[in-house]
Amino acid sequence: MSLPDLSTIDHHPAVQEIVDVLCTKTQNLDRGFFQAEVAYFLGKMASMMRATVITKDRGEIPVNIYALALATSGFGKGHSVHVVEDEFLKGFKSRFMEETFPVLAEQQLWTIANNRAARNGTDQQEEYDKTAKEFKQCGAFLFTFDSGSPEGVKQTRQKLLRSACGSINLQIDEIGSNLVGSVDLLTLFLELYDQGIVKQKLIKNSSDNQRVEELDGKTPANMLLFGTPSKLFDGGATEDQFYSFLETGYARRCIFGYGHRAKIMKELTAAEVYAKLTQKSTDQAVTKWQHHFYTLADPSLYDWKMEVSESVSITLLDYKLTCERLAEDMPEHEEIQKAEISHRYSKALKLAGAYAFVDGSTEVMLEHLLAAIKLVEESGQAFQKILTREKNYVKLAKFVASVGHEVTHADIHEKMPFYPKSSSPRNDMMMLATSWGYVNNVIVKKSFRDGIEFFKGETLEATDLERIVVSYSNHWAYNYLPELVPFDKLHLLTQTADYHWANHHFKSGHRAEENVIAGFNMIVIDVDGGASLHQAHELMKEYKFLTYTTKRHSDEENRFRLMLPINYRLDLDQDEYKEFMNNIMDWLPFATDESANQRAKKWESFAGGAFHYNLEGETLDVLKFIPKTSRNELYKKSNQELGSLDNLERWFAGRIASGNRNNQMIKYALCLVDSGWELTAVKDQVHAFNKKLSDSMTEQEIDSTIMVTVAKRYQKP
Repeated sequence: MSLPDLSTIDHHPAVQEIVDVLCTKTQNLDRGFFQAEVAYFLGKMASMMRATVITKDRGEIPVNIYALALATSGFGKGHSVHVVEDEFLKGFKSRFMEETFPVLAEQQLWTIANNRAARNGTDQQEEYDKTAKEFKQCGAFLFTFDSGSPEGVKQTRQKLLRSACGSINLQIDEIGSNLVGSVDLLTLFLELYDQGIVKQKLIKNSSDNQRVEELDGKTPANMLLFGTPSKLFDGGATEDQFYSFLETGYARRCIFGYGHRAKIMKELTAAEVYAKLTQKSTDQAVTKWQHHFYTLADPSLYDWKMEVSESVSITLLDYKLTCERLAEDMPEHEEIQKAEISHRYSKALKLAGAYAFVDGSTEVMLEHLLAAIKLVEESGQAFQKILTREKNYVKLAKFVASVGHEVTHADIHEKMPFYPKSSSPRNDMMMLATSWGYVNNVIVKKSFRDGIEFFKGETLEATDLERIVVSYSNHWAYNYLPELVPFDKLHLLTQTADYHWANHHFKSGHRAEENVIAGFNMIVIDVDGGASLHQAHELMKEYKFLTYTTKRHSDEENRFRLMLPINYRLDLDQDEYKEFMNNIMDWLPFATDESANQRAKKWESFAGGAFHYNLEGETLDVLKFIPKTSRNELYKKSNQELGSLDNLERWFAGRIASGNRNNQMIKYALCLVDSGWELTAVKDQVHAFNKKLSDSMTEQEIDSTIMVTVAKRYQKP
């Protein structure tokens, strides 16, 4: 049979109602963390009473739950755990520890003593006294513990084997802070999960450290690990160890929960919050389940067996096959995810057994299994959130971009506790943050002053070509009107008589550097004799642009304005803008007016000029020109490696390095022709340029290919 739509399936009533209470008491809407937590506690009660699922295909499966639940600071993690322990499980714990455990332990001790006496031909009372002494030597049984050693766990196992009830229950708060110190313990718990069996360690027997007789048997184990993601994912040893545990087996063993702080009462008054916290329905739910859980600790429920019918087994098998098919379709490198999804059926069966025990059922019903599958599927979603959580270097990049001013390493560490103190890992994290920003519209700028490193970031806004930043006036200095206009309508401004315009906005409309409002998404270049209009159009045709001729333009000496929209809106101060525009002008393949590097620069419209749009090209990517960024440093370094090349040579050298050498060399030569060079001068210049290239052509190849094409250009009328 196929699985029903899980959205139509309800969670088990115990999970639903207890989570409702936890949401109310912690004032939090997010249920994922609480569901994993409640699943653990239900499994804990079932395993304390040694509940077992009986299957025809897999044999006896002890009920036990491992859970890993993470949530942000202030979520109410510790508070919710205390609510479950001190209110819901209070009666179960007291009855189990004071009544059930002693009664069942006494019965089991006599059973062991009688068996030994029959086997050895000894007195039953003597064997009982010996067994009782061994039981006492194993130490007091802890209902829950938060730390320990493998030896202590194995000793507890021996006590539980002599009592025939109880389970090993580990709960670690702030797992991120305690993971590395609990490696040996957690490694042992990997072995305990499936059947509650672990191999013993051989220790030396002495008068001070006597080995007791080892008993065979199963002791179920439960585990709840919870804490904040930031502590667990520290980018260092803790995070590495966590991923190692996931790969080793915790991915397939754990039910996962991941919570975000989502307060439900932030809009309420104090009186309204108090009313919700003390509402009768909450108290009634606590009383209901507290009483029910108390009854589950009855000694008569010890060794509870729950059978799985053929129809339910087939449904579980269908779920297993579905999970395995999904895992097979995943890429090989996603080993952790494949392990988690392919073993969800096993977690679902154990959780279904816990539900059946809570209901007092001797059979795992279909509704138990489906409710368990629903929670396990939501656990899988939480697991994906854990694996795809925001990395620390991403948080670092976003912090630097959002803080709004320059910060030092000390400033970052104060706000971001995960930021390393030592220089090497710190530099590695900043490099990762810069790299992430490189492809996510975030720039991180770096500068030095007095030997101190400063960082400043910015989240880039992609340019909307329908909203190009301009301001204009019929006065050269005052009354500049701010506008956001379509790029393809800018000719309406540039061709209107007697207007002045700029690519920034100004406070109070007064055009002056001190009044510039940072933010532009178009650059403007004056070309006065450095290139012909045709040449500029040909060289820049891969980019979107608008050109229009100015008053002094003539056929003999072309003078025009080049306007290029850029791919991001940039907020640069005076010095940054100057350096940015200098980088742009150094990159362009022709000479330009250097005054374009002033933010408050204004240009004049010209009604009698000609204009030309190229709207088919790409929007200019300016990331490599933004000063104080890693990408700009790489760009400058590559320019230095090109040595003494002029702008035009550098323009084509960069394209030759990317391939299609002959084609680019022809374009370079024809560009010289269009600039009015004589044939012999073009030939000499092409050979000179070729010699500067690392992957140069032979002189014969240039003369037989490049110069033949050039000669044909001169022959055209």
